[in-house]
Amino acid sequence: MVITTPGVISGFTLGSTPLSAMSSALPPVSSAPPPASRHPVGLVLLALAVGGFAIGVAEFAAMSVLPHFARGFDLDPARAAHAISAYALGVVVGAPILAVMGARSPRWLLLIGFMLLFGLGNVATALSTNFPSMLVFRFLSGLPHGAYFGIAALVAASLVPLHLRARSVAAVMSGLTVATIVGVPIATAITQALDWRWTFGLVGALALLAAILVALFAPRDTARRSANPWRELDALRNRQVLLTLAIGCIGFGGMFAVYAYLGSTLENVTDVEPSVVPWVFGVFGLGITIGNLVGAWLADRFGMRSAAWVLLWSAAALAVYPFAIGRLDTMIVAVFLVGTLGALPTILQTRLMDVAGDAQNLAAALNHSAFNLANAIGPYLGGLALLQGGGFASMGWVGVSLSLGGLALWAMAKIDARGSALAFGRGV
Repeated sequence: MVITTPGVISGFTLGSTPLSAMSSALPPVSSAPPPASRHPVGLVLLALAVGGFAIGVAEFAAMSVLPHFARGFDLDPARAAHAISAYALGVVVGAPILAVMGARSPRWLLLIGFMLLFGLGNVATALSTNFPSMLVFRFLSGLPHGAYFGIAALVAASLVPLHLRARSVAAVMSGLTVATIVGVPIATAITQALDWRWTFGLVGALALLAAILVALFAPRDTARRSANPWRELDALRNRQVLLTLAIGCIGFGGMFAVYAYLGSTLENVTDVEPSVVPWVFGVFGLGITIGNLVGAWLADRFGMRSAAWVLLWSAAALAVYPFAIGRLDTMIVAVFLVGTLGALPTILQTRLMDVAGDAQNLAAALNHSAFNLANAIGPYLGGLALLQGGGFASMGWVGVSLSLGGLALWAMAKIDARGSALAFGRGV
C-alpha cells in the first residue's frame, strides 16, 4: 500500500514510511473531535448498546430456538439452520450497501433508521406462515445489522481518547454479549412456554426502544457533504482491510458451528431437561461477555498481535468440545471456553479503524459482514458434517479447522504489513 496523504491508504504496495513519521496520520475516526453531545459518554454508549442487545437476541436466540421452529415447520435441524444462514447473508449484503449509501448522512439518523428497519424485519419473521417466507424475512432482518454495528463503533470510538477506543467499541458490543447471557435465555424460556414467534416479536419491541434511545442520547453530528460514497469503496482495494476481514470470516466460524447446534446437542447428546437449555446458553453468553472485555483490553494494549493469541486459544477450546458434550458438567466448561472467543471482534474492529483510511464507514460495517459470513460458513460446514454422519461432536473439529485457517490468514496479514506504518504493534 502507498500512503498518499495522512490517513488515506490506496493501491497494493506497502510503503516503507517509518511508524514514528506516521504516528499522527491515523484515520480520522480516532483523531477527530467528538460530535456535539449534551449527554455523558456513558449514556451514549448505553443507547448504542441497547441496539446491540436487540441484534444479539435476534441473532443468537434464533440458534437457541432452532429446534422449535424446525419442529413447527417439520424440518430437520440441518435444513432449519438455513434460517440462520439467511440472516447472516443479509448482513453480508446489507452492510456494504447501507454503509456506502449512508456515507454523507448524519450517523445518528442512520442508526435510528437501521434500528427501525431491523425491527420491522423481525416482526415480519414472527408473522411468517411458512419456512420460505421466514427465510426471506430473516434475510431482510439481517440487512441493517452490520451497518448498525459499524456506524455505532465509529461513533463510540470518536467519543474517547485513542488509547481507550477499543474499550469504547467493546461497550457497544457488550449489548450483544449481554444479550447472550440475559436475552437469549429469556427468549428461549419464552419460546418453550409460548412459541418461537414471540421471540422475534420481542426483538421488534427492543429495536423500537433502541431507536428511541439513540434519538434521545446520540451525538447530533451533521451531514458530511464532502464525503464521497465511491471513495468508501477504496476499502475493497486495500489488502490489509481485506485480510483483516478474512481473519474474522474464517477464524470466527468455529464458534458459530458449535453455537448453531448447541440446543440440538444438549437435547440429543447431553440429554438434559429442556429447562436446563437456557442456562447453558447463558453460560455461553458469559464466556462471550468476558471474552469481549478481555479482547478490548488486549486490543488497546497490544494491537493486532493479540488476534493470533485469541485464534490459538480458539483452536484449543474447540478441540476440547467434542470430548465434553456427553456430560452436563463438562459441557458447561466447554461451552464457556468456546464463548470466550468473543474476544476477536473488537480486536479486528479497531485494526480496521487503523488501516481503512477514508473508507471508515464501509470497513467498519464490513467487519460485521465478515463475522456473519462466519455465521453462515460455520453452521453450513457443521450441517455437512452432520449429513456425513459425523455427529454433533464434529462441530468442535470443524471449529478447530476454521480457527487454524484464521491464524494462517493472520500470518499472511502480518507478513504483508511488515516494515510499514501499518505493522502489528501497540495501538496500530
